[in-house]
Amino acid sequence: MGRQADLTGGTITYSAKDYSHLTGMPGFSETLLKTHFGLYQGYVANTNRLLANLREAALAGRTATPEYAEQKRRLGWEFNGMRLHELYFENLGGDGVLARDGALAAQLGEDFGDPDEWAKDFKATGAMRGIGWVVLYQDVNNGRLLNFWINEHDCGHPAGCNPILVMDVFEHAYMLDYAAKRADYIEAFFRNINWELLEGRLL
Repeated sequence: MGRQADLTGGTITYSAKDYSHLTGMPGFSETLLKTHFGLYQGYVANTNRLLANLREAALAGRTATPEYAEQKRRLGWEFNGMRLHELYFENLGGDGVLARDGALAAQLGEDFGDPDEWAKDFKATGAMRGIGWVVLYQDVNNGRLLNFWINEHDCGHPAGCNPILVMDVFEHAYMLDYAAKRADYIEAFFRNINWELLEGRLL
C-alpha cells in the first residue's frame, strides 16, 4: 500500500491490496470473499476521501467547524477498518498448522500454558455475543501475548501493543456461508491461518 505526502502538500492516497489469491480457500465461498473484499475497498476509498477533505479544510482554515470535527473522528474508524481488514486477509491462506517448535508457539505456551489453551481462549472470545474483532496482541514492553475483544474498529485497542492475529467477527465475515453458526466460521478461520506469516509479526 502506497502513501504520498501529508497535510502540508500533495495528495494522500492509499491503494486497496489484491487478496484474490484467497478465492477457493476451504470454508470460504467465493461470494463471501468477494463481498468482503468489496467492503474492504470501501474503507480504503473512504479513508482517502476523508484525508482529502481534512487537508482541504485545514488549508482553507476551516478546522473550527462541526464538519471538520466529525470527519476527523470518522477517520479513525475508516482507517482502522482498512488496516484491520488487511491484517485479517493477510492472516489467511495458510494450512492452519502452528509449528510447535517456533517462537510463536513458545510464547503462546509461556503466556497461556500451551498453544491449545490459547486457542480455546481466542475462540471463546470470538464466540462472545456482539460484533467486532478478536486480536491476539503482543505487548511491546514485555513481549506478553494477550487476546483482546475489539468492539469497533477504533475502540478498545490496547496502547503499545502489536497485532499478531486478527479475526473479523462482524456478521459480514461469515453470515453468507454460516448464517448464525459463528463457531463453524471460527473453526474454518483457524484451518486457514497463515502461521508462518504470524511468526514474522512477532517482535
